[in-house]
Amino acid sequence: MTTVPRFALYGTQQTPAWADLVHLEHIPERSRRYNWEIDPHVHEGLLQVLYVRSASTGGEALMDEHVWAIAAPCLIIIPARVVHGFHFRPDTDGPVITAAQRPLESLVTAIAPELLPHIRRPQVLPVDGEGRFAGGLLPLFEAVERELGYAATGQMAGGMCLLAALFVQIARVSASAAAANTSDPRSRKAGQIEQFRLLVDQRFRSQRSIEHYAGALGITAGHLGRLCREVLGMSPLDAINARIVHEAQRELVYSSLSVKQVAMELGFDDEAYFGRFFKKQTGQRPTEFREMARAHLARG
Repeated sequence: MTTVPRFALYGTQQTPAWADLVHLEHIPERSRRYNWEIDPHVHEGLLQVLYVRSASTGGEALMDEHVWAIAAPCLIIIPARVVHGFHFRPDTDGPVITAAQRPLESLVTAIAPELLPHIRRPQVLPVDGEGRFAGGLLPLFEAVERELGYAATGQMAGGMCLLAALFVQIARVSASAAAANTSDPRSRKAGQIEQFRLLVDQRFRSQRSIEHYAGALGITAGHLGRLCREVLGMSPLDAINARIVHEAQRELVYSSLSVKQVAMELGFDDEAYFGRFFKKQTGQRPTEFREMARAHLARG
């Protein structure tokens, strides 16, 4: 009977799961020492998340006797007690987070229990570099790395909160990938709506027409309208306006911009027109909303 080595990090002896609550390094730092071959092993109590940002074809990840191809960019999630190993190509690179799984699960259970399956399930998750949520991944890894560089109070709490935020983004990437990679007509529609939302996120400040968004998606304005009503329960215009209002509210509460400047930031040439638009959508004038929201924050 073969005994699977139990390591804290691959290539280091096992230590208690609480000893290194959050750790970040980059794939070549350890893998190069082992000729890019990491033998099967287990992390007791420790979760790993790898973001493979570059790699030539031919790499493989072994997790609980299942072999996954590594095709960059992708995320590799390895829960505690999962037997895993790697065959990396020599040009493979990307950050690796190792963290105590139990404290992370305790935090997530309190604030977002729907993330638990993503923490507990081993998977290799393809990342669409042009997708709506891909851009949010690397900044979170970098934020974890910066946090670990501080010798300051609250480092563990900061690291765990950033890791929870990372799993929010992983869940979003996973949902988008599932919508894009299935033949289910409902999922295809969800994928089209995700693309619409991505375009709105990118272009809502420039006051584009429904026809513009439909053309960018390669469909008619009527088809886009039917998709939005079926999937979102609202018209495309309502979806665009909701995105504008969300940004307007954020700017009004958290920035020092004047109402006129907020209007200009959002593509409105006329402050009065922006005020009428905002009141129609929210029932309040921009100044009323700002006063109410800031008073609420001050009480909190």
